Amino acid sequence: MAGDLILVLDEGTTSTRAMVFAPDGAVMGLAQRDLEQFYPQPGWVEHDAVHIWEATLACAREAIDQAGGVERIACIGITNQRETVVAWDRQTGEPLARAIVWQDRRTASQCDALRHEGHEALVHARTGLLLDPYFSATKMRWLLDNEEQVRAASQAGRLALGTVESWLIFKLTGGAHVSDASNASRTCLLPLDSSGWDAGLCELFGVPQDALPAVIDNAGELGLTSAELFGAALPITGIAGDQQAATIGQGCLAPGDTKATYGTGAFVLTNMGDSMPRSDNRLLGTVLYQQSGARTYALEGSVFVAGSLVQWLRDSLGVIGDAGETEALARSVPDNGGVVIVPALSGLGAPHWRPEARGMISGLSFAAGRAHIARAALEAMALQTHDLATAFAADGANWTSLKIDGGMSANDWMAQDMADILALSVERPDFVETTALGAAMLAGVGCGMFADLDMAARSMRGNIRVFRSQMDTHQRSARLALWHRAIGSFQPRA
Repeated sequence: MAGDLILVLDEGTTSTRAMVFAPDGAVMGLAQRDLEQFYPQPGWVEHDAVHIWEATLACAREAIDQAGGVERIACIGITNQRETVVAWDRQTGEPLARAIVWQDRRTASQCDALRHEGHEALVHARTGLLLDPYFSATKMRWLLDNEEQVRAASQAGRLALGTVESWLIFKLTGGAHVSDASNASRTCLLPLDSSGWDAGLCELFGVPQDALPAVIDNAGELGLTSAELFGAALPITGIAGDQQAATIGQGCLAPGDTKATYGTGAFVLTNMGDSMPRSDNRLLGTVLYQQSGARTYALEGSVFVAGSLVQWLRDSLGVIGDAGETEALARSVPDNGGVVIVPALSGLGAPHWRPEARGMISGLSFAAGRAHIARAALEAMALQTHDLATAFAADGANWTSLKIDGGMSANDWMAQDMADILALSVERPDFVETTALGAAMLAGVGCGMFADLDMAARSMRGNIRVFRSQMDTHQRSARLALWHRAIGSFQPRA
C-alpha cells in the first residue's frame, strides 16, 4: 500500500464527485461536476455515458491533485446510482445508446405484461425484487429491442451491458467487465442465493447472459486502473451501489440497524445479517455487501422522489430560488394550511409500486402560498417514510431508531419533522454524505487499511446529532389522515 489516502468516485444521478478520505474520515480533496439529464418523452430519463466517464475522470484528477498527488492514494472506492443501464461495445469501448436512468418508466407496459403472465411471484422469490421499470433487466431488453447499434453489437458478440459501476470500471481498467454483488442484485437477474446470473431469468427478460459482467465481491482486489489515467496504476478495492454504501457509511453493520438516505430519491435499508429477506408487504430484498463470497443482506424500501421534488419546485415551478429556502419557508408558517403534496412525479415506489401514478398537490386555497407548498414538500419526506415504516413493521422489521443522511437531511426542520411523524429518535451524522464514506470504508478494508468494517466505522465516522419526537399524538394523527386521504387513489396492487 503505497499511499495512506482513499479516493472515492461517487457517481450520482445529478452529479458526479471524487472525494479523498484520510483513515480518520477527514476529507482531503473534493471535486464535483453536474450531470446533464435528458427527458426525451414523459417518463423517460437518460444520461450520456461518455459525459459520466469524462466528468468522473476530471473530478478524480482534480481531487488527487488537491490531496497532494497520486503517490498519496492507497486505493479507490466506487459508489454509484443503481439500476441505470449502459450498453457499450467491448471492442471500441464506446456507448451504443444513451444510458437509461433508474428513474425511467418506459418499460412499464413490459412489466405489466410479465406480471399479467404470472411471473412476479417467481421474480420476487428468486431476486427479492418486483416487476417494475425501476430495475435493470427490462431496460436492457428495451435497448436490445429499440436501439439498432445495441442489437447489432449483441449479434456480433461485442455487446457489454452493465450498471454504472461496470461502465466506470471498464473505462478505468481498460476492459474489465465486472459488477459487484450489491449492484448486480438490483437487476432482477441475480438470485439472492446464487453467486452468478440466472439463465432462466435472463431468458424470461430476454437479456443475453454473455453481455453481462462477472459478479464479484464488494471489497478486495477488484481491479487495477490503467497507469496513464492518473500517472500510476491504482487498485480498486471497494465497490457498492449508493444505498448499500450509505448503509455501511452509517455504521448499520448489525442486524436491525436502519438508515434512510434522502437524495434524488429516498431509500431505507435495514441490515438483515445473513438471513435472506422475504417481504409480504412489497419491500425489496437486496445484497448489502459480499466479502469472500459470503453475503450480508438488507430489506429495502425505495421512494422515487425526494430531493428531486425540491429541484422541481425550483426549476420548473419557480416556487423557490434555491433548495436552502425550504427550511426558512417551512418555519415561516404554523402548519401546511391543508396543502399536501404526493410527489409521484415518476410514479410511486414502495410500498405502493404504481409506476403510472403522477404527482398531486391537494388542499389548495386562496390562503395557501409558496411557504405552504414548500412546507408540504418537506412534509412529504416524513410521510413517505412513515408508509415505509408501516410496511417494514408488518414484515417484522420494526424500527427502534432511524439514521438519516444525504443532501436533504441537512435540513434541520425536515429532520425534526421526521422524528415527529415517526415518533422515533432520528440520528444524523455531522458528515451527511455517507455514501462516499461507505465506499471509502469498503475500499479501506479491501486494501488492508482496516481489518474489518467495524474497525473502519470506528475510525471514519464522525459526530452524531439526535432529533427526538416532540409532536403530540393528535397532531400526528391529523397529518397522517390528510396524507392517507391524498394518496388514497394510489393503492398498492393486490
